[in-house]
This record gives sequence, structure tokens and C-alpha cells, in this order.
Amino acid sequence: MPSGPILPGPIWFEPAWAKVNLYLHVVGRRPDGYHLLDSLAVFPAVGDLIMASDADDLSLAIDGPFAATLTGEADNLVLRAARALADARDVPGGAALRLIKRLPVASGIGGGSADAAAALRLLARLWRVEPADVALATPLGADVPVCLDPRATRMGGIGEQLAAAPGLPNCGMVLINPGVAVSTPAIFRARAPGFSPLAELPAAWTGFSDLVAGLATLGNDLEAAARQLCPVIDDVLAALRQHPDCALARMSGSGATCYGLFATPAAAASAAAGLARSGWWCWGGAMAGVAGRGFAEPGLAEDSAAT
Repeated sequence: MPSGPILPGPIWFEPAWAKVNLYLHVVGRRPDGYHLLDSLAVFPAVGDLIMASDADDLSLAIDGPFAATLTGEADNLVLRAARALADARDVPGGAALRLIKRLPVASGIGGGSADAAAALRLLARLWRVEPADVALATPLGADVPVCLDPRATRMGGIGEQLAAAPGLPNCGMVLINPGVAVSTPAIFRARAPGFSPLAELPAAWTGFSDLVAGLATLGNDLEAAARQLCPVIDDVLAALRQHPDCALARMSGSGATCYGLFATPAAAASAAAGLARSGWWCWGGAMAGVAGRGFAEPGLAEDSAAT
């Protein structure tokens, strides 16, 4: 079981799966300055954990390997999400929330957005109210809508336009973060001018080689700017690309986390163990398809209360 303060009463649990962008094209810009994106997001089986129990007021405790990074935050996104749902659904009570922070912060894999979306799912069950929708989630952040339903999804607009993803093979993924946080606004300011076209995606990628060939024709329009501002990303990509079993390596989101694709989850897990370096966060396992699965940790239940 996780360490830290014990929440009062029956405790509810919800995983906050990491979000990885297999490609990311910047396709335009709105008059208000927001960039328009085209991306394919997947949710590998690694993430943070949100816990909650009934309380008179809203509160949040944070622990876990990356908790220190969030210490002193005046308005954590989890609390903002909780307040937004309470206001939208006219909830009179509160909740005692706890975030087990396992994902690196500001790392391009949707950690804060995934936490907010998980809190929205969890509190809708705890409070027995209508679940949050895209309209409620969008003001919280561009990645929150896609994280509401953590399954492979194509993203458009500023992140609020969601569509079914092509069929994906059951392959493996390695994630590496070099321990350096990057600023998403800074990355967008530094990116090269111009826009990319919308990707042409098939109805399904029928196998691993088909997936790799398709993704190789696409890219991440933020990667060059991120590598310029955070040169250690080059080291991560080089380490992945030098692994004999890595078929494709690319940065996720605005970085600095990068991913590598492997033929099987087992091959990815083995590679992650060998790629680990001091100061790097590494994970390897299944690329996608985690919806409905809970963490393999004794005592945690994803969809039911526990005492």
C-alpha cells in the first residue's frame, strides 16, 4: 500500500494513466493565440493514483516519488478539477483527496491533466453525480478532455475535439524522462513558424511493422524546439535509437519524455531496465489498451470503495 496519511472513511481509488503522443502536428492557430493540434494519444499502463473519501471540505495531500516537485503549489489542478465538478453539479459536500505522484512533472505525458481527469472520474462516483464532459474539462487544460476516457484517441482543435483512433497492434513502449522539466509555453514560442497538414491515418494498423511505417511518415512539431531548449533530450533519443530492438523513437508532447516502440511489452520492459541511468525515469510495458485495468498493487481497487 502507498505510504502517507490515511484518509478518513471508505476510500475510493482511480488511476491517472500517462498520456503519450505518438505524433503531434501543429496545424494552425486561432485568433486568440491557441494553437490547433492533430495528435494520436495512447495511454500505457503507468501513471499516478488518486484516492478520495467523503469529507465536509475539499483537501488534497500529495506523496509519492515526485511529490516534492508539487510542494507549495497554491492551486493544484486536482483541486481545480474538483471545484469545477462540484460547482457544475451543485455538490454541497467535499472530499479528502490524496495524489500518489508517480509520473515526472512537466514531462509531456499529461501527468497533471491525467490527475485532473482521474479526479473528475473518481469524484463523479464518490458524489454520485453525472460524469464530467469535454465542455467541463476543456477550461482545465488542453489535455484534460482526452484523459477523461483513457483509451487511444485522436485529438484535434486545442485538444477538445476527440475521435476514435485507428486500430493498434499489441506492442511495447519504453518511456524515458531525463529528470528535466520543460515549459510548454516556451516550447511553443521557440517552435519554427508554419504549420503541418492533418495526418492521413488508416482505419487500423494491422501489425507492428505497419504501425512503425505509418508513424515514421509523421512527427512531433515541438521536438526540434524542445531539443534546442533541453539538449539532454538528444541523449534520451540517442539511447533509445541505439537499442537494437527499438523500432521508432520520438518525443511525446512538449517533452522532455521520449518514447520508443518495441515489438512486445516484454521486450519493452527488458529494454527499460537496461536503458536506466542515474537521474532518468524509465518505464517499459504495453503501449496502449489500459482502459478498465487497475494498478497491480495489493489493496487497491479501481472501481469500488475499499476500507
